[in-house]
Amino acid sequence: MSDSSRDTAEGAGWGSAQLGEYRRLMPSKVEKISWLNPKTLWAARNGVVASWFGDPTGGTRSRWVAQRAAAGAPADKVIRREDPDQFSFMVIGDTGEGDDPQYAVVPGFLKISQNTRFAVVASDVIYPVGSADDYGTKFFRPYQDYPAPIYAIPGNHDWYEDLGAFMRVFCDDAPPLDPEPAPRPLTRAWLRSLLWHRPRAEDGQHLDEARRLRAAPAQQTAQPGPYWAVDAGPLRIIGIDTGLLGTIDAEQGAWLREVSQGPRPKILITGSPLYVDGEHHPCAIEGGGTVDDIVRAPEHHYVAAIGGDIHNYQRYPVDVDGRTLQYVVSGGGGAFMHATHTIPHISIANVTEKDFRCYPLRGDSLAFYSRLYGRRLHLRRFFTLTEAEATAVIAERLGIPPTRLPGEPARVTFRTRLVASLLGAGGRPDRTSRFRLPVRKIYTQLFSPSSATYSPPFFKCFLRLDVTPEAVRLRCFAATGNLAQEIDPPVEDEVTIPLPRS
Repeated sequence: MSDSSRDTAEGAGWGSAQLGEYRRLMPSKVEKISWLNPKTLWAARNGVVASWFGDPTGGTRSRWVAQRAAAGAPADKVIRREDPDQFSFMVIGDTGEGDDPQYAVVPGFLKISQNTRFAVVASDVIYPVGSADDYGTKFFRPYQDYPAPIYAIPGNHDWYEDLGAFMRVFCDDAPPLDPEPAPRPLTRAWLRSLLWHRPRAEDGQHLDEARRLRAAPAQQTAQPGPYWAVDAGPLRIIGIDTGLLGTIDAEQGAWLREVSQGPRPKILITGSPLYVDGEHHPCAIEGGGTVDDIVRAPEHHYVAAIGGDIHNYQRYPVDVDGRTLQYVVSGGGGAFMHATHTIPHISIANVTEKDFRCYPLRGDSLAFYSRLYGRRLHLRRFFTLTEAEATAVIAERLGIPPTRLPGEPARVTFRTRLVASLLGAGGRPDRTSRFRLPVRKIYTQLFSPSSATYSPPFFKCFLRLDVTPEAVRLRCFAATGNLAQEIDPPVEDEVTIPLPRS
């Protein structure tokens, strides 16, 4: 087994001179998304518009679901597969930027996914706005050699064009929705309609051609809607659609309560993680209650909740009345990397730093961003931290031992502390500062989303879950873009989750 980032700097992808072979999979011309481009931000405006003038996602989703039901989709939205009691499946989140970081995941994903029965994309299949004509290079081409079906739940970016392309690809080429009646003038809905981004009239002209890349009969499936359940072997996997703003409507909430009944062990897959960045986000349900209330209820027999949306890996083993529920973030499947060095000292729901896992390691995240912004600001000599310096300053700030000991410990200097502060690295748990929290929030909300990069290490990841009647073995594999990790993807985290007896 190859070294991981917890073992050596080389295992993390630092210092490698051998680029992986993923670029041979890419199209000759790649459009690189810049989240600082005003045109991109304007196209992706619907989330902001919904937060100002009301979120129409619930009503639109309900119409999509009704349309699929009229077309013959099962009323309970359960896909009943014929998998054996022992089987494996993949989870990959936030994939579709269509550039180097996405394609760098593919060779390792194909290697590790051998003999798996299906895969699930957890949130944001396509960036920036879920357009149908982006599916060719951002979905069908990269995963053309994965031989099994791929299910998906939409993320907020898939909703930026009212989910039309997602429904066409994953829900049996669903026809467009009929337009809603025009809202009354001078209402919030009317103002929203004036600003709302809609797909181009010609969008989707190349979709039929793109589908040919995944046209084998074994690759085909049709989802009953944007949210669904899959019965596979001894397990029920439930995917929910959290729309534009990370909530679910009352209709979907009622379905979730119903489909969560029964003794079969369950795993939730959601576009909005329930634990992330050291915080609890239980995900509100319209009309009352939360998704996490349903997950925690002992009669529902959930063992894990996996969320996308955040572009890294995190795991929180939370004790709930004597049971351990694994709350996982897995959104590192191809989009720009969200920093982990901004995650504060972990102490939540009895989960401590000793229990918490993340990838990339916080020191690697800080080193990555110091190099990125050193290059962008033309201040490389000042900004750039070695991975050893970044590891040392993170250990000092969080009051924890270094996760990886890269030879002789680096000395923490005024410069390394200053760079760590400027890049939003979390402070020590025994020191409070009115300055530290605003810096972290400004960094994570403003600077991180613009931080695409096109040279390894990329710090991408994906999951393989191996199921038996007794347990689920969950492993997080790394993809750096370097040849060494492409040939033998390292395991960055592993946990065995016992299944309750039915």
